[in-house]
Amino acid sequence: MTDQATADLWPGERTEAARRLLLAGVESFARRGYHATTTRDIATAAGMSPAALYIHYPSKAALLAEISRTGHQATLDLVERAEAYSTEPVEQMRRLVEDFTVWHARGHTVGRIVNHELYALPEDAFAEVAGLRIRIEDTVRRIIERGVERGEFDVQDARTAARAVTSLGIDVARWYTDRSTETPEELGRRYGVLVLRMLGAPAQP
Repeated sequence: MTDQATADLWPGERTEAARRLLLAGVESFARRGYHATTTRDIATAAGMSPAALYIHYPSKAALLAEISRTGHQATLDLVERAEAYSTEPVEQMRRLVEDFTVWHARGHTVGRIVNHELYALPEDAFAEVAGLRIRIEDTVRRIIERGVERGEFDVQDARTAARAVTSLGIDVARWYTDRSTETPEELGRRYGVLVLRMLGAPAQP
């Protein structure tokens, strides 16, 4: 069953058939893995014929590229909103980690795909997604560097710290399920405290 965060990635700006294929692709790739999934699997899950898939997407790879690009763009939008949320690095980081964690918990299905099927992407799609990933990491790094400059964070290497911060959130998609005992919001708050402590900042409410 598609989680709500995944369904929200394509709210209705596409045709209903294209949206059904995207959601069916997410479910099929998550269940079988990209390489083991056939276009017939996707079309069947969407309630369509295999030939109908090609009306909307020229290949299985194109479908994966769209899923990956959309998921990464949503993540970039999230971290940029967190940076704009405040001028204080501690508050920016708290907001970023909480929202980043919630997104990967709620969208755990698509999160697993966009982070673990990167090397299945066609070359041009991989380059586009890699650019989005760099922008995400650079946003996190900027916040950390700003906090170090103000004496609020204490880390030796901001880039390494940024990768550690994003890795924590990304990994949530690997293990989180709808049966997890913590809500995404509870987990986000706990991860926010954890990351601030990791960066050497006071984790005050």
